[in-house]
Amino acid sequence: MNGAFYISIIRPVNAIVAGLAGILAAVIATGAIPVESGFIFLIVMLVTSAGNVINDYYDREIDAINQPERPIPSGHISPHQALVYAILLFLSGNVLAFIFTPLPLVCITLFNTIILWQYAAYLKVTPLFGNISVSYLAASIFPFGGAIMGIPGIISVLPIAGATFGVMLARELIKDAEDMPGDKEHGARTFPLLYGIRATLYLALVSTLAGIGVSLLLVGKWGIPYLIAIIIIDIFILYGVVSGMRAKNSDEIIQAKSSGKLKIGMFASLLVFLGSAILL
Repeated sequence: MNGAFYISIIRPVNAIVAGLAGILAAVIATGAIPVESGFIFLIVMLVTSAGNVINDYYDREIDAINQPERPIPSGHISPHQALVYAILLFLSGNVLAFIFTPLPLVCITLFNTIILWQYAAYLKVTPLFGNISVSYLAASIFPFGGAIMGIPGIISVLPIAGATFGVMLARELIKDAEDMPGDKEHGARTFPLLYGIRATLYLALVSTLAGIGVSLLLVGKWGIPYLIAIIIIDIFILYGVVSGMRAKNSDEIIQAKSSGKLKIGMFASLLVFLGSAILL
């Protein structure tokens, strides 16, 4: 048994970044670094790792064609071993949450565990619901951090979660539009393949506008400096979506670099949220 493959299958860089994002969310929610930061990091890292493993478990037949070097199709980890490994990782994250964190955080950890498993098994191939699942998981990091302060902490960061969800959903839809040729070849049932590229782009625009609108709700909390900063970022995010609206095919959307612009905008908005939580 080669332990290196048990490390690679969890996508360690992604798992560590997710853990750090959990701490960042807690800082944004509380305006300080909570004493539970170490547990937050471990819980998010473990559950994220488990999600990566269970994804590979369900994708093993596709990976055998597209990415045969991955641990399961290459034979270095058997499907049964991967399933047990995922279960152990999920259990570890949930047990840590149960023992060392408040009940709201425990509930979010358990719910996200269910969503990650359902996404890997069913939702990934379900039009729009797969996109919604990914967007929820990205947005849920903020209520997760806020849960350190209980229900009031969760409520305080809901606008950040809502803004993240809206823009993330738009990006997921645009990425599906970019991937239409490959998805069609592999028999995927994505939203743009079922309903067309035009409907997909309009839905992405509506989702972006909703996210931008929610981001403005925090003006009452952080004031004019926040308003100025977030408007600049929101304009860039809106530009990212609008720049691809005239695209008629996947190549034109890729050339517009809409998904990349949204990614930059989301990162910039995270810095605005963090700076506002600490300074304002």
